[in-house]
Amino acid sequence: MNVLVGERLSIITSKAQTTRHRIMGIVSGDDYQIVFSDTPGILKPNYKLQEKMMEYVISAFSDADVFLLIVDIYEDIVLDEKYLEKLKNTSTPVLLLLNKIDMATEEVLNTKIAEWKEKLPKAEIIPISALKKFNLENVMYRITQLLPVGEAFYDKDTLTDKPEKFFVSEIIREKILLQYKKEIPYSVEVVVNSFKDEETILKIQADIIVERESQKGIIIGHKGEALKKVGTRARIDAETFFGKKIFLELYVKVSKDWRNNDSNLKNFGYQS
Repeated sequence: MNVLVGERLSIITSKAQTTRHRIMGIVSGDDYQIVFSDTPGILKPNYKLQEKMMEYVISAFSDADVFLLIVDIYEDIVLDEKYLEKLKNTSTPVLLLLNKIDMATEEVLNTKIAEWKEKLPKAEIIPISALKKFNLENVMYRITQLLPVGEAFYDKDTLTDKPEKFFVSEIIREKILLQYKKEIPYSVEVVVNSFKDEETILKIQADIIVERESQKGIIIGHKGEALKKVGTRARIDAETFFGKKIFLELYVKVSKDWRNNDSNLKNFGYQS
């Protein structure tokens, strides 16, 4: 979505379940408006947080005019059967974007296209490279062809439906995903408590929420060095995103088993 919108709205890592929320990116042209909706990847939920994530996917099924299914040419994705059946049987157009073809041979590409044609016979398969921006103009052209005629939902200057605080929390969470291994990143939530936009600087205070005391120690690291690295990397990215200097203050707190707590999930913005 970031490349199609032209702005970095969704965080990107190589780890599964990076996206937790439904994020809208809005592109307005002279005679069209496309509202991209980036949802979590399709998975079988193991706890309540993942159930909430799948609710975002279900809501996208109910209101989308075009489905974009983006798959990595070298990644064997096993879709949940019920969602695969939904895509097979839907009357909504499906564009399957086969990404990273710049890294593939023609033989690999043809094999993957054949595999996906068997899985989703009605889908239109478009090979792309998001990194090289290959064939993305064709993707945009096909989307504009398939969208129904109607009034624009948003002003032309609007890029997303999310507030600025949301992107701060996502930038911090991305750095945690990149820096820590195993289960730690998936046990983490980020809450921005204070966002003060002053003339020359943004002052931000955020809490990093973990599930156990042992995780708190790992996030902080020896003499606070690990947390300092997260803060520095997040601040640098946030300054690029907002275009001004940032003072970022981070604390680590424990909220036991928050991923299975309905009240905590609601407070953290995971609404049904």
